Amino acid sequence: MKNIMMKIIGTQVTADLEEDQMEFITEGKLYQKGDALYLIYDETEISGMPGCRTRLKLKNGTVKMKRIGENVGIDTEIEFEQGKRYNGYYDTPFGAIEMEVLTNHIENSLTPEGTGTVDIDYHISLKGLVEGRNRLNIQLM
Repeated sequence: MKNIMMKIIGTQVTADLEEDQMEFITEGKLYQKGDALYLIYDETEISGMPGCRTRLKLKNGTVKMKRIGENVGIDTEIEFEQGKRYNGYYDTPFGAIEMEVLTNHIENSLTPEGTGTVDIDYHISLKGLVEGRNRLNIQLM
């Protein structure tokens, strides 16, 4: 397991095509298990999920994101694979909401040595509440 620094940039594109961006730098861990790379980091106040740990499993063009912690009532898991839809649940303080994610584009250049980036562009729909386009960029430093 390797200690790393990463910059995470999350962008939400609003209905009127304005961009709302959040950026933070955090410590994390990177390790390889079989043919998968794993990134683990703790969320912060800036991300709106303090007390939550995020794990990314990167394998064969897919990224599986799992969040666990005190601010996630049930474990939230999302799978990103270009051109595919993922159906699951997003936990809120008011209960779980059906979620659908469509991955538009995914690019992963991470190496086991601790270099590279991950870019994910996706549409998310929380049934009955919100729909939008998001981009996630993680750069290892």
